Amino acid sequence: MNYLAGLDVGTTGAKAVLIDEDGKVAASATGDYPMATPKPLWSEQDPEDWWRAAESVFRRVISLAGISSDQVAGVGLTGQMHGLVALDAAGKVLRPCIMWNDQRTEKECRAITEKLTPARLLELTANPVLPGFTAPKILWVRDHEPEIYRQIAHVLLPKDFIRYRLTGEFATDVSDASGTSLFDVARRRWSSEMLHALSIPAEWMPSASESPEVTGRVSLRAAHSTGLAEGTPVVAGAGDQAAGGIGNGIVDAGVVSVTIGTSGVVFAHTDRLSMDPGGRLHAFCHAVPGAWHIMGVTLAAGGSLRWYRDVLATEEREAARQRNRDPYDLLMEEAALAPPGSEGLFFLPYLSGERTPYQDPSARGAYVGLTLRHSRPHLIRSLLEGVAYSLRDCLELARSSGVEARQIRASGGGARSALWRQILADVFNAELVTVNSIEGAPFGAALLAGVGAGVFRDVRDASRRTVRVGERTAPGREAAGVYGRGYEVYRSLYPSLKGVFTAVG
Repeated sequence: MNYLAGLDVGTTGAKAVLIDEDGKVAASATGDYPMATPKPLWSEQDPEDWWRAAESVFRRVISLAGISSDQVAGVGLTGQMHGLVALDAAGKVLRPCIMWNDQRTEKECRAITEKLTPARLLELTANPVLPGFTAPKILWVRDHEPEIYRQIAHVLLPKDFIRYRLTGEFATDVSDASGTSLFDVARRRWSSEMLHALSIPAEWMPSASESPEVTGRVSLRAAHSTGLAEGTPVVAGAGDQAAGGIGNGIVDAGVVSVTIGTSGVVFAHTDRLSMDPGGRLHAFCHAVPGAWHIMGVTLAAGGSLRWYRDVLATEEREAARQRNRDPYDLLMEEAALAPPGSEGLFFLPYLSGERTPYQDPSARGAYVGLTLRHSRPHLIRSLLEGVAYSLRDCLELARSSGVEARQIRASGGGARSALWRQILADVFNAELVTVNSIEGAPFGAALLAGVGAGVFRDVRDASRRTVRVGERTAPGREAAGVYGRGYEVYRSLYPSLKGVFTAVG
């Protein structure tokens, strides 16, 4: 039997999965790596850490599955989007990757927007220029690290650095390229006008292919270090959200996914390019050839809960260690002790600035409404609720852009919590469903590999044959009413605090 490998270069670690032709997961493995924050709101990682993790997890999944390397018919890549990986002419990494959640480029974003105008940017790239995107990071390096800038010969996105190390090829896919502010999303090619306007050499950019297309084959050197067979085809893959969309079966209109990972994303398939006039939603090429997707992003969704765990949950972490349990499980048990609405306590999840609906790198996280009545369960539950409210902001924008949400599919680490799924269903006042695969983006990347290897006819065939609906969570009428009123209060908080955020920024 053939097997398919998918690798996700995530924010906190790399994850590889092996699936068979029926979509059954044969093995999975993860490898962690650090993230540096050299200054407030800066985020960087060493691409070589990604490669070391990739080598390890590829070897481990092949071993865990008990198969030979020549049974792996193809490899698909996915990962965190927007990150700037700068290489010299010899393929050497010139500096740490400036990541998707890095907010240092507000000045460069303004300069690009003033030069080209917001309307022209939408015409050229279908999106505004945001601090997380790649183009302003290139300009930041030009302005602040000129010695490094002069050495740049290649610009890659995170997953595409792994492709380079696997195959020696400089390539990407159209979904990941869509988040660079240098890509013509409508025509699915690099924008010569954007590159020229920003004086970025076109030869720096990798070739851009549709997601299931083969872009190279595993080299002998990479085969030795990863355990993959030399010559194994590697497909273009997709950005993490597009790959997750494939893994969740978002390959037709009317089905929407809500993913809670480090960030939170509302994702919808569209057969025609649809842009929010204010640029508050991303409009990117989909991993389905000839299709697009729109999405809204909460930058710190699961990231907010991780912050709480790391900073405020000392007792829970120790209790979890002593009882051999996951500290997140204990946090969810505490949160369930507080009632819906957290007795008037609200949390703004803007710990990394924000992207949707407020394109504001100066936005900050906040608890609002604290009283002596509130305890740790309220703090935790209100955080879960704040993330859900923020994701509802994204969903409402998608609906206003014409997206029909007949079904909402929940995925990501946060969606494994029955409590968080219930809060989402209540806040959205809509049924949520899960799917059979919990692997998300790497599962989708493996399906794309299957298309490139000829195991599946096309991307829709791959998704429909392997993705099935699992648990259903219906909204509770009373809780939905509480959250309906709470959402109106939540929507008033950012406008009230915007000036304060700017002042403290």
